[in-house]
Amino acid sequence: MFVKLLTIVFFFLVSLLSQLLKSSSQSLDNFIYNGFSSPNGFRSLDSVHSPLNITLQGIATVTPTGLLMLTNSTRHETGHAFYNQPIRFKDSPNGTASSFSTTFVFSIHAELDTLSGHGIAFVVAPNFVLPVANSSSEHLGLFNPNIARNGTTDIFAVKFNTIHSTEHSDINDNTIGIDINGLYSVKSSQAGYWNETGQFFDITLNSGDRMQAWVDYDGVTHQINVTMAPFNHDKPTKPLVSTVRDLSPVLLQDMFVGFSSSTGSVWSEHVVLGWSFRVKGKAYPLDLQRLPEYSGGFGNPPPPSLFIVVSVPLMVIFLLIFLVGLIFRRDRKFGEELEDWETEFKKNRLKFKDLYSATEGFKDKDVLGSGGFGSVYKGIMPKTKKEIAVKRVSNQSKQGLKEFVSEIVTIGRMSHRNLVPLLGYCRREKELLLVYDYMPNGSLDKYLHSSPEVTLDWKQRITIVKGVASALFYLHEDWEQVVIHRDIKSSNVLLDAEYNGRLGDFGLARLCGHGTDPQTSHVAGTWGYLAPDHMRTGKTTTATDVFSFGVLLLEVVCGRRPIEIHNESCETVLLVDWVFGFWSEGNILDAKDPNLGTEFDQREVEMVLKLGFWCSHFNPEARPTMRQVLHYLSRDSMLPDFSPLDLRGSEMMLGTHQGLSMISMFTGESSMVDSVLSCGR
Repeated sequence: MFVKLLTIVFFFLVSLLSQLLKSSSQSLDNFIYNGFSSPNGFRSLDSVHSPLNITLQGIATVTPTGLLMLTNSTRHETGHAFYNQPIRFKDSPNGTASSFSTTFVFSIHAELDTLSGHGIAFVVAPNFVLPVANSSSEHLGLFNPNIARNGTTDIFAVKFNTIHSTEHSDINDNTIGIDINGLYSVKSSQAGYWNETGQFFDITLNSGDRMQAWVDYDGVTHQINVTMAPFNHDKPTKPLVSTVRDLSPVLLQDMFVGFSSSTGSVWSEHVVLGWSFRVKGKAYPLDLQRLPEYSGGFGNPPPPSLFIVVSVPLMVIFLLIFLVGLIFRRDRKFGEELEDWETEFKKNRLKFKDLYSATEGFKDKDVLGSGGFGSVYKGIMPKTKKEIAVKRVSNQSKQGLKEFVSEIVTIGRMSHRNLVPLLGYCRREKELLLVYDYMPNGSLDKYLHSSPEVTLDWKQRITIVKGVASALFYLHEDWEQVVIHRDIKSSNVLLDAEYNGRLGDFGLARLCGHGTDPQTSHVAGTWGYLAPDHMRTGKTTTATDVFSFGVLLLEVVCGRRPIEIHNESCETVLLVDWVFGFWSEGNILDAKDPNLGTEFDQREVEMVLKLGFWCSHFNPEARPTMRQVLHYLSRDSMLPDFSPLDLRGSEMMLGTHQGLSMISMFTGESSMVDSVLSCGR
């Protein structure tokens, strides 16, 4: 508290002294320093009276050889040097700012080639003493953010910046910028100069070389030009930085001119060798031959041993902090959780970092497909080089933890050649990941609809449906529990390298004991494959799976979707009703896919169509079991000889609109039905 009070009192006295100087002294309009020579090597801190009329602050000094050294080998310090007599920039307090011009020779010598202190600035300020900035690395000694800037506003500066600060909109760490009332340059440029032929040459500010700069302001046109060149080089005709800004609102009637500089974690010498300034005219040229010599170098650098003793431990500490942070971030990135219910499945749990590596960070280019659940990614396990498919369930998915556990409990313990093998799973935060064998030929639906690139022949199609039937029989009757899949559809039938059908996606599966009655639940599945009894009661049984499989049979033979809308007539057609129409007219084979070709067994195609129709019977008790279906498909049993009306009497028929209305009554999904009936209107 005492230090703050002392600081405020000090700057009040400095401001008062500045005003006294302005009122009692005649304002000068020009001065020139061809070196800053002093008989005894002048050095003064915050001194007002000096033979040179130069006030120094911070670590600024004047050397015995006549160098104005703003900073030295001290870190995190500032240095100011101001001409301590006021300069009259306006003829009246409310007048316009007069033209002025200055030129100076300076040099910046850095301890390291790639790093240095923070640069030097030519400054026009209301006082000849500036508050020392607390953070010199950001403010070049111009401002102190913790002290009100009432006494340090109205500042014009040209900075020669050697540290890249994105906060201050710097181009890079070798920049010349014009600043007005702040640290953000209104115009800036890479340090350099233009020769007579218009060719640009770079200048490295912290090279230690001597260089000359010119700052010119035209009070009539308000043109501000900043020009620089190597030492002993004529002033280029083309300025480096140029802008038009009226400085009248910025400059007071009397102002002080000088330099400000600062160092950071690396030492730098910021040196001014000569300086000329003039109001209402061009600054008088410097006598470059009379300027003191300067070759760069630190007068009293710390001993190398001390540097090593201090820097090496710091580097080790920073390295340890970096490594700990890296490990912490990695643990967070690949962190997982294990709950009690997962104990018995722990051997099937995979590491998230392995899956992340296998999919190259789950990149979009590796997406095999997407749906309401999330996305499926192709990957290659880093150690085994095995191709996998990773189903990454999204947080917003309707398929939540309960369904996820169901899939693990069911397919994770089953083994059948026509089921997609579940290799393992992973949980991380709210993410759910399932890992399957990769099926190179994708899902069945892409070979049936929308002008497929590859058309499946009849032999391939009958092999696929036999495989799915075998898998369903295993689920319903041949495993230790009854598994009701509840989402049988063409997109959940995957094809391996030999185009064998594999049933996958058990996210909606339900288990029950053999001979027990499944519990009523909410309606689940895909529109078009849902059995009417399931939509009416919410109860899932093996018969509801049989209905969906019947629709799949018709889809495979006909190459049509379960529900289609004719765009021209806006007529909605159920696949079951469409096949019924051909059968009732006595030409059921006309319902087959036109892309099927001519090489097929007509009796077998007819049998599959009728079997599909039978499986999708409205009455669940009238549907065959999967054991029977498998016998019919394998030709071990003959399909009964029945007519379409035997399977679907007039009281059970669902016409397109009538049937959808009935479904709406059972399920309450009127909005969905209206959307289908309205053809998207």
